[in-house]
Amino acid sequence: MAELDPEDAKIVTLARSSRARTGAAEGAAVRDLDGRTYAAATVALPSLRLTALQAAVAAAVASGAEGLEAAAVVTEAGEVDADSVAAVRDLTAAAPVLRADPTGAVVDVLR
Repeated sequence: MAELDPEDAKIVTLARSSRARTGAAEGAAVRDLDGRTYAAATVALPSLRLTALQAAVAAAVASGAEGLEAAAVVTEAGEVDADSVAAVRDLTAAAPVLRADPTGAVVDVLR
């Protein structure tokens, strides 16, 4: 992959840190249209289940974000869950979703 834009590298780093800090299956981060970032990890409670990206989008929306510039997911999975991508697309149809492996290397970009 080509070298990442510094702002995209930042959300990959935030996603990776969220995953590592909690030991969750995934970590995610999003950047809103004002440049603010929101990070989250997978939520797996008996009464609430959210992918990391759904949780990051929820945090952005709860803070008043009206759209997203980009999103990143750090995962061992071979693809980003469709419901995760749908959460991003609910806010912004064209925001790229970067999928990175646990080392932070971006292996795919969904557009």
